[in-house]
Amino acid sequence: MRRDGGDDQATVLVCDDEAAVRFAIAEVLRDAGHHVVEVASGAEALRALDDEPDVVVTDLSMPGALDSNATRHAPSEPVVDGLGVLAGARDRTPPIPVVLVTARGSERVAVQAMKAGAFDYLAKPFELDELVATVAHAIELQALRRSARRAAAERASGRPMLGESPAMRTLFAKVERLAHRDVTTLVRGETGTGKELVAMLLHNLGTRATGPFVRFNCASLGPELADAELFGHTRGAFTGARDARAGFFQRAHGGTLVLDEVGELPLAVQPKLLRALQDGEVQPLGASKVERVDVRVIASTHRDLRAMVAAGHFREDLYYRLAVVELTVPRLDDRRDDIPALARYFAARHAERFGLDDVRLSEALTTRLAARAWPGNVRELENAIGRMVALSSGGLIDVDALEEQEAIAGPGAHAPSPRAETIGPNATLDLRHELATLERRLVVDALAASHGNKSEAARRLGLSRVTLLDRMKRLGL
Repeated sequence: MRRDGGDDQATVLVCDDEAAVRFAIAEVLRDAGHHVVEVASGAEALRALDDEPDVVVTDLSMPGALDSNATRHAPSEPVVDGLGVLAGARDRTPPIPVVLVTARGSERVAVQAMKAGAFDYLAKPFELDELVATVAHAIELQALRRSARRAAAERASGRPMLGESPAMRTLFAKVERLAHRDVTTLVRGETGTGKELVAMLLHNLGTRATGPFVRFNCASLGPELADAELFGHTRGAFTGARDARAGFFQRAHGGTLVLDEVGELPLAVQPKLLRALQDGEVQPLGASKVERVDVRVIASTHRDLRAMVAAGHFREDLYYRLAVVELTVPRLDDRRDDIPALARYFAARHAERFGLDDVRLSEALTTRLAARAWPGNVRELENAIGRMVALSSGGLIDVDALEEQEAIAGPGAHAPSPRAETIGPNATLDLRHELATLERRLVVDALAASHGNKSEAARRLGLSRVTLLDRMKRLGL
C-alpha cells in the first residue's frame, strides 16, 4: 500500500496486545521510513487487512487482548492469535507476508507457522536491526509479487500500462488494491487516456479473471436498442427480433461487464440498469420474469457525471451506484515524464506490426514529443508514432518525421493554423477547397483516433453514423 505524499513508503501493520512492545516495534519501523498502523488484537488485525498493508508484524500469542481504545473485547468477538492473523493474510491476493514475533520456547510452533506460510519469525528478545532487515525483505517480496501479478495481467490485456510518473504510480496502487474487491467502479478520464486498459487490469488482477470480460458501448444507441442489447430480449419482443438473445449482462455472468461511455446511456434505460446493480436481476425485453446475474460492473466515461446529474441528464441514484469507487486516469499532459517510454513502446509495437527491424527514436524526437501538447492523449501519441513508423524504412527516426506530420496536419486542433498566419491582405483563397481540406483532415483524424470505429468517430465529430458515412463517401474515404 502506498500513501499520498509518499509513493515509496510501505505500510506495516503491527499487532501486539502489549502496548509497550507494540509501541517499540512501531517506532523502530517508523524511523526506518515506513508507514505503521498499530492494532492491539488479532480481530483488529483481520479488519485492518482490508487496507492491504505491505507486511504484517504480529505477536504469536495474544490471550485476552485489549483493543486500541484499551477496552476489553465484547464476549461475542472471538480472540484471534497470530496464527489466525497469518491465515487471514494468506487468504489475500496476493498473500501478505507475515513476520511472527514469538516468546522463548515457542520455536516449535513458529516452525509450524513457517510451514503454514509465514515469511519469518523473531524470538523475543530480538535485535531491532534484525526486525528492520526482516521487514525490508518482506516488503521487497511483496513488491515482486505485485509486479508479477501486474505483468501477468498486462500480458492478458495485450499491452502494458506504462508509467513511472507520480500520477500513474498512484493509479497503479489503487488498481491493485481494488482489483480483488468485487466493487462497482467508475473510471473517469479524457478520451484516449487508457480507461479501457484500467478496466482490463481490474478484471485480470481480480478474482473474476477466469470469467468473461464483456464490453458494452453505451454511445449512439436509442432506448429500445440499448435495453435489448444490455438485458436481452425474447423472440418477437420488437420488429426484427426473430430469435431470443442474451444481453450483455447475461453474457458477462460470472465475470466483468464494462459500460464504456456510460454517460451516453439513454435516461429511459437507466432505471433498469439501477435495478441490475441493486438487485443483481435483469428482465429481458418482452419477458415476464427476471433473471439473476452475477456480474462486476466497471463503468467508464469522459463526461462529468455530477454535472450531468445537476442538469437532469443522468440519474443521481444511478451515479452513486456506479461510483462506489472512482478512479481518474490522468491526461498525458499531466504525466509528461512517461511520454518517452510510451513512444518507444509504440515504436517497437508498430515496427513489429510492419515487419521493420531496428526502429529507434532519436533523443531529439522523444524530447520534442514530451514537450508537445497531446489533446488526444495516449491514443493520439500512438497514432503519431504509428504514422512515423509506417512511413519509415526502419532504423533511426528523427525529429524531422514529426515536423513532416505537423506540416501536413497542423500541430493540433487547439493550435492556430500555420496557413492562417501567412495570409496577407491581398491573398485569395478557394474557400470551398479549404473547407473540404479541413473537413477531410478532421474526419481522417477522428477515424484514426477511433481505430477505424465509425460509430466512435461519428461521436467525436458530433455527427450521426449515417451522416459520417455520407461525408466519407463524398470525400472519397
